Amino acid sequence: MFFYDKRLQYKVRVDKPNPMFAKMLQQAIGGIEGEIRVCLQYLFQAWNARGPEKYRDMLLETGTEEISHIEMLSTAVALNLEGASMAVKEDVSSMNPVVQQILGGMDPRHYLSAGLGAMAADSNGVPFNGSWVVGTGNLAADMRANVMAESSGRLLATRLFEMTDDPGMRDMLSFLIARDTMHQQQWLAVLEEIGALTDTVPNTFPRDLENQEFNYKFVVTNIRPEESMAQGRWTQGQSLDGYGQFNREPARPHGGVPNLSDAPWQAHDQKSQTKPGER
Repeated sequence: MFFYDKRLQYKVRVDKPNPMFAKMLQQAIGGIEGEIRVCLQYLFQAWNARGPEKYRDMLLETGTEEISHIEMLSTAVALNLEGASMAVKEDVSSMNPVVQQILGGMDPRHYLSAGLGAMAADSNGVPFNGSWVVGTGNLAADMRANVMAESSGRLLATRLFEMTDDPGMRDMLSFLIARDTMHQQQWLAVLEEIGALTDTVPNTFPRDLENQEFNYKFVVTNIRPEESMAQGRWTQGQSLDGYGQFNREPARPHGGVPNLSDAPWQAHDQKSQTKPGER
């Protein structure tokens, strides 16, 4: 069950409406780095959570907060579009301000489809894609995915911050950037708590069943291995999980040449590819 409060989590103010910036804000709503993605990601992880109940509750709390961020950004989009509302009502066949804004980068669907409102789409108008939502059922894998999601979301928010000089928009984005800081640290804290900051995921698979020759070997695929600069912490010394030693090796084939059987007649390949004598 969910409840709502019609008051925003944080104030949203637009001092100078900017329809093109409204288009940019769409990325923070429905883009791969956006709030719809993290909202659904945390909620599905929570609904599918097994194990200690505190992690389920934490994910529910944060996923629900992200709904508030979608609300804030949608409000910001609508407020930025208010500057175009009167011009849209004029004769669009002439070069009025809205036509100029559309040609200059405003998304026409903000008017045509949403009536000067936000959409569940990115800054190019591409609808949100649910395949971006990560929920594996493995707490460590999910937390790592969440760190990445918050990292890219915070990066996007900081870039949007640099794209506007509107004091109200910068104030709102400053709040969202701060929340992204907390959420990154939150997921990292969970990884630390469950001992998965440096562990291999999943840690339940028997280590003696994995190929011991290749589990800590960095494969150099440069045609001139001696020229490869890909050397560092990952190529020497003890592995981070403490179970092996990093080393590097030039790539070489360990398997033979693949040999496929001729095609069955039902595949209707050419006769030269098909088993003789069939059909």
